[in-house]
Amino acid sequence: MRIVVIVALVSCAIRSFGQASNAKKNDQTQPFILGVIDQIASTELSETRILNIYLPEGYTKNDTAKYPVVYLLDGSADEDFIHIIGLYQFNNFAWINRVPKSIIVGIANVDRKRDFTFPTTNTEDRKKNPTSGHSDKFLNFIEKELQPYIQTKYRTNSSKTIIGQSLGGLLATEILLKKPLLFNKYIIISPSLWWDNGSLLAGKSALLQKNFPKKTDIYIGVGKEGLTPGTIPRVMEVDANLLADKLRSLESSQITVHFDYLPQEDHATVTHQAVFNALRLLYPVIHTDK
Repeated sequence: MRIVVIVALVSCAIRSFGQASNAKKNDQTQPFILGVIDQIASTELSETRILNIYLPEGYTKNDTAKYPVVYLLDGSADEDFIHIIGLYQFNNFAWINRVPKSIIVGIANVDRKRDFTFPTTNTEDRKKNPTSGHSDKFLNFIEKELQPYIQTKYRTNSSKTIIGQSLGGLLATEILLKKPLLFNKYIIISPSLWWDNGSLLAGKSALLQKNFPKKTDIYIGVGKEGLTPGTIPRVMEVDANLLADKLRSLESSQITVHFDYLPQEDHATVTHQAVFNALRLLYPVIHTDK
């Protein structure tokens, strides 16, 4: 009886191995690739930064076409990179053709509170965020290292967009007000303008010049979000409105401002819908192929 059982078990093992081998031979799966992972050694930040890069359909090394670049803050794979490239890819469909095919550079985070905030005079906020206050280094990284690196390695044209939400929206606003020529399109979502008691809203800007030279399109989106997390009570929607009003008061004809209130979204859900709306507003002409 034992011999019969052993023979049966060996027979089953042989059949199972055969099935596994056949399954392996017939396995047609392969990786589904959304982009490439690049990296840049930054002197400004004294560290190496990971970049998630989406190259549009048709991008090849031998092609001569050049593409706009979208710089995405919070661009890690487990942050906003995947769903944002999906929005651009969707809007690139031939039957939609709303936005130009673009290279998307997702900047993976290391310490977003350090990188996205400028120094604050608020003692409590400094205690809560001990690494904060070094956006100046991150701005230098973007201007002096990242943009030149992308422009050298990839086929880019002169169009540059930045997307930032929350603290990323604070940084995008700081760039807009302090170094507006770095980008020509700004997608600013639920910016954390409460930082340093709203000092960014009161600051001066190169944008205030009547002869500001560069065509710049700005989208500001905010959900129904209520009180901000700072120690001095502020309301996210009010601050976003104040930013839009500040920008609308500019005398330059080169500045276009879109304000978008999304009452069905909150701070956690607003980004995806806001970027979709931003693409519709920043690229209003829809071409369709029938």
